[in-house]
Amino acid sequence: MSDKTLENYTPEDIIETIRDNVDAVIIIDYSINQYRALVRRNVFAECIDETGDYDDLMHKLWFHKSDSNEKINSEYDVYISYFGEYKGKNSRKIKVFPKGSDTPKIVQMTVYPIKGTTKCVFIMDELDDDSVQDQMTYGKVNTIQNSFLFSMYVDLILDTTSSISVTEISEEVVNADIKYSDWRLMTVNMIWPEGKDQFLKTTDPEYLKENLAPGHTISFDCQMQNLEGQFIWVKLIFSRAETNNNNDFRFVFMVQNIHETYMELTSTLKKYEELALNDPLTELLNHGSIKSAIKSGIENVHNTGNDVSIMMIDLDYFKEVNDTYGHSVGDDVLKSFAGILKDTLSNTDCSIGRWGGEEFVIVCNNICGRKLDMIAEDLRKKVEETEFPKAGHLTCSVGVTQIKESDTFDDAFNRMDKAMYQSKKNGRNCITRL
Repeated sequence: MSDKTLENYTPEDIIETIRDNVDAVIIIDYSINQYRALVRRNVFAECIDETGDYDDLMHKLWFHKSDSNEKINSEYDVYISYFGEYKGKNSRKIKVFPKGSDTPKIVQMTVYPIKGTTKCVFIMDELDDDSVQDQMTYGKVNTIQNSFLFSMYVDLILDTTSSISVTEISEEVVNADIKYSDWRLMTVNMIWPEGKDQFLKTTDPEYLKENLAPGHTISFDCQMQNLEGQFIWVKLIFSRAETNNNNDFRFVFMVQNIHETYMELTSTLKKYEELALNDPLTELLNHGSIKSAIKSGIENVHNTGNDVSIMMIDLDYFKEVNDTYGHSVGDDVLKSFAGILKDTLSNTDCSIGRWGGEEFVIVCNNICGRKLDMIAEDLRKKVEETEFPKAGHLTCSVGVTQIKESDTFDDAFNRMDKAMYQSKKNGRNCITRL
């Protein structure tokens, strides 16, 4: 188009300029889920066909992970139609990936619905470097907000949603036309089975009306499927807006990604749990924990009739080790002894604990008779054959008993203890079963 004075330009001139410079012009028909590209230049010449399904086009243009062309988990396809139908003019930035490239092009997309039809026109242009830099800066500013994977505004009275933001898809808000009741029943399918009932209860409109005063917030944690199809820990948050009308029930709903924090907390709690349950020297169960295991074994026998046996093992002449070599060597011997117990019983359903000093107790589930005798003898032999640090060869005395249906804790424990001391009287380094 030739250079003219401002008053000499016509609408036709401007349309010609747009036609010659715009990167893409696409017409959409929602009713048949089809599109046709009237203009395809630059990045669009590579990644968009001349005609095709509108759903496929949305996947290529914006219904993908924000920072990659990775397709979103198919479970989320139920939302795609709500994100692709425009009731009025709209403008947004999207990230389009050329074929074979992991680096996106930042594109400005403007939507013009054709009034009275089910059609609309997309006009798209790849932005220049300065605009792209602005977009990247905007993204960095919003990093803290992106811990919120999803947010939207809800009006329970009108059963509507608005200002939907899915940060993993785009930093821009989408005004999708989706009823809150429909959204709720679709989203429950993304919740881990154990959290579905809690999700349906908390998101129920009547529950929210009854339990959330203006300006107040409720939340709960659950596992939810992300866009990649993986279940992650999230915090679901409902915050009721403060208005002058108490009969208004408008809410902001947000999904916050807390997966890393939750897993770190779980790991920390697990460590403290182990400290509470385990003997710090041998890392076996401590006195309280192995006592609980004996009680559980007795209840198991009472309730199911399953075979459960208990065993006490005591290192012979251990006091002489401490007196001769010192408690540091004694501690090393106990740790080595604990290692023998763990290694020997690794393929059995046994709980192993330190009762106190050099005495150890083992609860053997589904083990009795000859098999129990073989395990006890295997342990005795391995202790006898081991050369312990500085202390050399040591032996152990073993007492074994099978729990009876009539046993109390004291009955079973005293019988085991008596069997172990009988082994001591019989010359040590032997096994007694009572």
